[in-house]
Amino acid sequence: MGKVSEPIALTRENRNQYFRLERLTEGAPLGAFECRTAEYTDYLREDALRAQTDHVALTWLLREEANGVIAAYMSLIADAVKLSTAEKELHRLNYPFKTIPAMKIGKLAVCEVFRQKYRGVGTYLIYLASHIARNFNNDYCAARFLTVDADVEHDEGVLAFYQKNGFASNAELTGKHRKTISMRLDLYI
Repeated sequence: MGKVSEPIALTRENRNQYFRLERLTEGAPLGAFECRTAEYTDYLREDALRAQTDHVALTWLLREEANGVIAAYMSLIADAVKLSTAEKELHRLNYPFKTIPAMKIGKLAVCEVFRQKYRGVGTYLIYLASHIARNFNNDYCAARFLTVDADVEHDEGVLAFYQKNGFASNAELTGKHRKTISMRLDLYI
């Protein structure tokens, strides 16, 4: 039996040589994409383009540079997050309102084949989402946070994944027996 090779670790220095990011377009070859959660595979194949056409979510495909195959995707949407007084102090936000503008990762999924081939694809997508949000801030509209509803119903490890990538739970939106946990990443601290 052949030796299984170690996954390639993505780093700041090498990740751009392996992947390119592009928007979902009509006719994109989505059939080969399979992730652990069927709901996320189905969303990309059946709903992402319609959501984009309806201006509900904008989906970005991470393609492997060598062959153009879709390794992962994320859908981004506008959002706002409610923060408690303590959370606002933590982020040095001295504003009278609780709701702060954000950009949200509506969906994030990595193809199972690429999860085994590379280490850090999901983290790279978060980096790219942060980069898009900061550019959005510089050119168009304010968004202080990157948010996500961590889907603990389908993957219990997703909470630790987002925490490892700097996200914190939102006290105002976190409750018991939820299928998702609302989280935020401050783009400027």
